[in-house]
Formats: sequence, structure tokens, C-alpha cells
Amino acid sequence: MSAVRFDGRAALVTGGGTGIGLACARALVAGGARVTIAGRREDVLAKAAAELGGGTAIVRCDVTSDADVEAAVVAAERQGPLRLAVNAAGTGNVGSVLNGPVPEFQALIDTNLTGVYRSLRAEAIAMQRAGGGAIVNVSSIAGALTHRWMSAYCASKAGVNMLTACAADDLGEHGIRVNAVMPSLVPTELTGVMVNNPAVVDEYLRRMPIARLGTPEDVANLVAFLLSDESGWITGQSIAVDGGHTIRQGPDLVPVFSQFLPVRR
Repeated sequence: MSAVRFDGRAALVTGGGTGIGLACARALVAGGARVTIAGRREDVLAKAAAELGGGTAIVRCDVTSDADVEAAVVAAERQGPLRLAVNAAGTGNVGSVLNGPVPEFQALIDTNLTGVYRSLRAEAIAMQRAGGGAIVNVSSIAGALTHRWMSAYCASKAGVNMLTACAADDLGEHGIRVNAVMPSLVPTELTGVMVNNPAVVDEYLRRMPIARLGTPEDVANLVAFLLSDESGWITGQSIAVDGGHTIRQGPDLVPVFSQFLPVRR
């Protein structure tokens, strides 16, 4: 990637210490951006920043906290006017409509959807001051395809997709583009339990024309394009990066989940 692709622009990556967020930060640094990575664990962030180099800054941030998110944006602006952002912080859980308690649903929505809104809003305010920018939200194929017994997760990611479109509509007049990426199964810290289960992997692979797991770099390459000037006429889109998974069906993981989660609880 050209070291001048992002021309010294300041960037913020939530969830930037591991997995897809870290890969996105790596692509931004390689493109010449001045990057701030945000996450809940300072030790993980410090290790990631040492790997990334390029003057990468860190800031502790829980996206369920208004104060944390606002402080993260302020920290990113120390690198210059904020022009680029990736919202990769997220979590997951398992539960159907019958066996997923409401507090678990609410907690997941607060991170995966409200957390993205909270981050996007703060970033957009900063980008309006900067005269424009680009934001990419990390969604999932679960925002477009049902996953049995993953109701809360699917709902949260579907919300991210619609939020992306609405934000793009709101912010276009300010020169701010907003897009989302929808990965299928990618080995990360969050998905480790699934990736290490052969039955889960087999169920995903049989749904894909290009039958392999993704990599964080597969996703980061698309994110970098959507943040770059090369995609200057693209906004409001939720784009799958999934080996073709979304042209088929979502996975049915109930046989796996039912081994440890009762029909009701």
C-alpha cells in the first residue's frame, strides 16, 4: 500500500488492539495515516501500538461510555484534524428469542449498535470541524442473513447497516462518507471459540462459494479502500467481504449451541 494513500490524516480505530480493528490500523499506518487505536485494555493497546509503530497513539475507551468515546476523539485529534475512523469495537452472544434474556439482548445492543452510534456521532462532529472525512463501521453478514440462535447479534448488525445508510444520508452534505463492511467468519480473539470448533467451521465453509475462512487483512483491505479517496463516490453502502457467503444462506449453528444452551432457561 502506498505510504501516501492517507497523506498524514488523523485516524481513530475503535477495537483497534486486536483482530479486524488491528488489521485496519495496520493498513492505515501503512498508508501514511496518523492512527489512534482505542479499546478497553491498555496492555493490549500498548502491545499493538509497539507493533504498528508510525507514532501510533493509544486511548482506553469503552464504547458504552459517552465520556470514553468523547475522550477518544479528543485524543485522536491530537494527531491532527480527524478525517478517518473505523468502528470495529463489538461483542457477541448466543441465544434465541426463547432462551435469550432481555438484559443480555440490551447489553449486546449497547455495545454493537449504540456503541457504533455513539462513536460515529462523536467522530462526525469532529469531521465536520475538519471539513470532511470517511467512516467505516464493521458490521457482519449477520446483518443481512439470519443466524439461528444469534438473534441479538443479528439484530445489532442489521441496525449497524441501517445506521450506516442513514448517517451517510445525514452527513453527505458535510463531506463525510459512511460505509460498512460485512465479514463472514474471520479468526479473531472474539471468534476463537467458533473457529476452533470443526463443526462450526464446516457449517460456514459449506455456505461459501470461495470456501475458506477470511483473514483480518481481507477485511482491512476493503476498509482501507472505503476510507481512501479512491472510493470518493461511495457512501451509505454495507459491503460483504465473505467469500460469497451472502449469496447463499446464513449458518445453522443450533446443533452446536444446543449442546451447552438449553431451549429455555
